[in-house]
Amino acid sequence: MTDATSTTVFYRALGRSGIQISAMGLGCWAMGGPFWRGDKAVGWGDVDDSETTRGIHRGLELGVNFFDTADVYGTGHSEEVLGEALKGRRDKAVIATKFGNTFDPVTKQGLGADASPAYIRQACDASLQRLQTDYIDLYQLHLGGYDLDKAAEVRETLEELVKAGKIRAYGWSTDDPARARLFAEGEHCAAVQVNWNVLEDAAEMKAVCEQFNLAAINRGPLAMGLLTGKYSANSTLPGNDVRGENSPAWMQLFKDGKPNPVYLKQLEAVREILTSGGRSLAQGALAWLWARSPLTIPIPGFKTVAQVNENVGAMKFGPLTADQMQQIDSVLVR
Repeated sequence: MTDATSTTVFYRALGRSGIQISAMGLGCWAMGGPFWRGDKAVGWGDVDDSETTRGIHRGLELGVNFFDTADVYGTGHSEEVLGEALKGRRDKAVIATKFGNTFDPVTKQGLGADASPAYIRQACDASLQRLQTDYIDLYQLHLGGYDLDKAAEVRETLEELVKAGKIRAYGWSTDDPARARLFAEGEHCAAVQVNWNVLEDAAEMKAVCEQFNLAAINRGPLAMGLLTGKYSANSTLPGNDVRGENSPAWMQLFKDGKPNPVYLKQLEAVREILTSGGRSLAQGALAWLWARSPLTIPIPGFKTVAQVNENVGAMKFGPLTADQMQQIDSVLVR
C-alpha cells in the first residue's frame, strides 16, 4: 500500500464547466450516518462525526478538493458536517450536492420525491444553509428515473439557479443514457453521476459523456465496499446499513446482509491484476476507473482517516496500463 503522505494528486476537468477538481473526490453518503425509508436502511451505519471531519481535513491536506454529498444523506446530517468541516476552507473545496428526495430530519426518514421548480429552489436554499456557503459548485438531480417529460423543466430551473449565482453547474445522478443526454442540452450541465466500477461497467454512459464532454462522477467505485477486499462470504452487515438484511430492493452487490457470491467470484478473478505493482485492492479498482476514461472521477466513500489515506494513495500509482485493462476484460469475458 502506498504512503499517502507522498501522494501526488492529479486533476481533471469537471466536464465543460471549467472547474478543475482532483481526479478522485470524497463521497459523503456514509458520513451522514443512519437513516431510513420505512423499515429499509439507506445509510451506512453509525458514524463518528469527529473522525469524518478529520477525514475531510486530511483529504484537503493531501490535495483532494472535490466533495460529493446529498441533502438526504443522514437527512441533512452529511451536509451539516461537511459545511462545518469546510468552515474557513471553502475556497479550497468544490462541493457537489443533490436534491429531489424529501425527508424528515427529526425521524431520520426519507419520505418521497419532489423535483418541482418551487421545491428545487427551496431545497437549494436549505442545502446552502446546511453547507454554510452561498454557492454550490455542482447541483445534481438525485432521482435517477425521473420522468423524462418533466426533466426539461428541471434543467431550466437549474439554469435559472446558475444565473442567480446559487450554483455554478449541474448534473443528473442517473444510470440512463437518454436522461443524461437530455440534461446535456443545457448550457451549464457539467456531469452525470453514474454507478461504475470494475465489476459493473457503464459503456453506454461513457459514450454519452465523451459526446457531450461531461464528467463521469463514479458512485460505487469500490462496489459498495466489495472492492476493498474486507468482505468475505462469511461477512454479515448490520441492520442499519444499506447493505444489511434490511437493504432496499435495488441492492444487488449484497443480499440478505452478505456479499453476493457472483460478485465475490468476479473479484477473485481480477484481484491479482488490480493489486499488481504494490497497489491495495481498492487502489487497483480506482486505477481501473482512471484508465477507463479521462472523464471519470471516482468518489469512494469514507468513515475514517485511514480510508481517506488509502484511497488518495491510489493517485501515486495512476491509471492501470492498457495491457492490464485488456487482461481484465478477458478475465471477465466482456
